[in-house]
Amino acid sequence: MVAQSSRSNRTAVARPTLTNVVMLLALGLIWGAAFLGIALALDGFGPAQVAGGRLAIGALALAVLTGFAASTGPRPTRRHAPWLLAIGLFGTAVPFFLLAWGQTRVSSGFAGVAMSSVALFVLPMTHVLVPGDQMTMRKSIGFLMGFLGVAVLLGPGLLTEGWTGPETAGRLACIGAAACYAVASLTTRLAPPIDSLALARWQLIIGAACVVPVALMLEGVPKAPPAGATLALIGLALVPTALAAWMRVSIIRTAGPSFMSTVGFMVPLWAVLLGIVFLGEPVMPSLFAALALILGGMAISQWPTIRGLLR
Repeated sequence: MVAQSSRSNRTAVARPTLTNVVMLLALGLIWGAAFLGIALALDGFGPAQVAGGRLAIGALALAVLTGFAASTGPRPTRRHAPWLLAIGLFGTAVPFFLLAWGQTRVSSGFAGVAMSSVALFVLPMTHVLVPGDQMTMRKSIGFLMGFLGVAVLLGPGLLTEGWTGPETAGRLACIGAAACYAVASLTTRLAPPIDSLALARWQLIIGAACVVPVALMLEGVPKAPPAGATLALIGLALVPTALAAWMRVSIIRTAGPSFMSTVGFMVPLWAVLLGIVFLGEPVMPSLFAALALILGGMAISQWPTIRGLLR
């Protein structure tokens, strides 16, 4: 998942088409499968190597994929540099590493469910920093419901091993990655307008520039990793990172950011299902309870958007 920009496209968006719906459904599956890809890649690479390799290969692939695409917004300038750095750090570098590291300790399904809390972190941030987007009674109820879901996610590990145990640390890392995505989303919203595709490219480039040196310093150059892990890493870079970034921008430009935001309801469902089917992860009642609470909170807080799409 990468931060999105809705202000760089100045053309009016239309009602979602069948193509938009199909792309959104595909994107939900692709992002949900990313957690399976991370788990498979970790069989042969360290977490920093997974994050760095994903970003480096993804940045190159996205540059090729979008190299001839026309710009529809302002090109990056020097005044965008601080914003791009912040978005690159919080939208790719830090959360990609936290997710890979966290998944050495928790299931891919847990990581996917944790990502559904991004919208909940955004709510209090926009209340403070974005004029006209304050918390209402409805949003507050949705936030509290989702926050309870996050507490359920953390609960089992806290009860058995405390705050410093390995599983709890992994859970906190995944929740921290969700918080990073929320910061990146808000930063994108507050930044000066910039072309969406340029923003997507720069996020991956900056993320790679930050993580690859750290990966080399901490874990060195990968030494003959298994073929399965290598293919998983390449697939993770090409599909959930590069291709998904292009698809996201395409959906936002044609159907709008509100329609795009509904993908958050699909990603955790696919992450849990794929983890159970392909990795044999246990079916945890607490995970489904947390998922229901978080998605319910999202639905309540975003109800006007959902109602508008259903009309």
